[in-house]
Amino acid sequence: MPPPLSRSTLGRFNWRFSRLGLKLFMIILSVNVAISAGVFLAVSFSIDRGFLEYLNQAQERRATLLADSLVTRWQPRESWEWLERSPERWPMVVRHALGREHRDRPSPLGEAQDFVLRDRDERFVVPPHNEGESNWHWLTLRSDDEIIGELGFRPPVQVMERMENRFLERQQRNLLIIVVSLGIASLLLAGGLSWWLGRRTRALAMATRRLTEGDYHSRLSERGRDELSRLARDFNVLAATLEASRNARARWVSDTAHELRTPLAVLRGEIEAMQDGIRPLNHESLTSLGQEVDQLERLVTDLRLLSQSDAGALDIQLAPLNLSDSLAGRLEDAERWLNDSDLSLTQQIAPDVMIRGDAQRLRQLWDNLLDNSCAYTDAPGRLAITLTREGDEVVVTWQDSAPGVPDSELVRLTERLYRVEGSRNRASGGSGLGLSIASALMHAHDGSLIASHSTLGGLCWTLRFPLLNDQ
Repeated sequence: MPPPLSRSTLGRFNWRFSRLGLKLFMIILSVNVAISAGVFLAVSFSIDRGFLEYLNQAQERRATLLADSLVTRWQPRESWEWLERSPERWPMVVRHALGREHRDRPSPLGEAQDFVLRDRDERFVVPPHNEGESNWHWLTLRSDDEIIGELGFRPPVQVMERMENRFLERQQRNLLIIVVSLGIASLLLAGGLSWWLGRRTRALAMATRRLTEGDYHSRLSERGRDELSRLARDFNVLAATLEASRNARARWVSDTAHELRTPLAVLRGEIEAMQDGIRPLNHESLTSLGQEVDQLERLVTDLRLLSQSDAGALDIQLAPLNLSDSLAGRLEDAERWLNDSDLSLTQQIAPDVMIRGDAQRLRQLWDNLLDNSCAYTDAPGRLAITLTREGDEVVVTWQDSAPGVPDSELVRLTERLYRVEGSRNRASGGSGLGLSIASALMHAHDGSLIASHSTLGGLCWTLRFPLLNDQ
């Protein structure tokens, strides 16, 4: 059991969590500030262009309305003396002409000080509010095609200059409020997201850390359906796979050591017996030693083949091959082998079925299957083999008679060094690698090897090969 995570390790995870939250906070804050600045610039541009043009048109309409009202008031009197004698009337005239006599709050545009009036001789009847102002726009006043005076109105640009300081102060204050509000909202949003995301990523980081330390029992909760939940499920699958791989590796090493220890113990015992004079050093004794050496050599060869298969370096040369001839030829050569095991063979092989295969490796595959049937089928027994085409696949069915295999053992038959019976006696079976090698050879041919119950009472192997494309 690995030791628990130290405080320094936890501190490192918290530090990473803080950096993640800080990055998230800065991103959200930067985006919000950029949006608010963009909105402010867009509004400023709209005021500078579109809104100012609108104010110009509005001011010209006000001047036209005031001009029509002044002409109407001039016609009964035919003079401007009534305004010259009572200049205090001018604000009321302007407000009345513009329809604002009932409004308490003045408008920044259309105030009395924004208009001046002079007679036909260009003498001011209503002078400017500030002496020296000359940037006026003039509108000629006519009555029956007779010029009676000119109405001057201040352009909106000058009005905006008067409003500029107040407007800018207000906008700056509003922008400051917006930025502060966005900052607070960003802080709350980033804090919530950082806490939620950091809590889940920190659990994943700590579990990954334990996994690297060899604790394959670590698991994550799989709540939700988002990407992090799928990542947690994948992590759990990875942890389970690594745990199973470690257990299989440990079992593989233990079983391999056991398999090697048995012939070595026999060799040592026989050699010591010869050294002590208990057993004579003759041809029979040397033959027994040679058999044990052959057994060791076969075991080492099988182990090497499986290791090459695991590494993807299995020496195999795939080429167009007649699978029907390969199987039929090996069964014909194994006739004496089957007779010695008291097995009767029935076969049904479709002719000229082509695949991409390696003739030597396929012969090794048939040998392993034959060895398994001969070793585990009670005599007298039966062996039935068929080869057929099914769509774009070639299917080989290999069935033998009793004894059978329990359901729970079927999926474990191709495990290395696994035997259904509990003993390690070679008389009841080989090294336990034959079916593992058969499975590896099928995988090398892009095929599959599946175990099931046989209709003859024993074991059924179903081998599927890809059919050659040109058939």
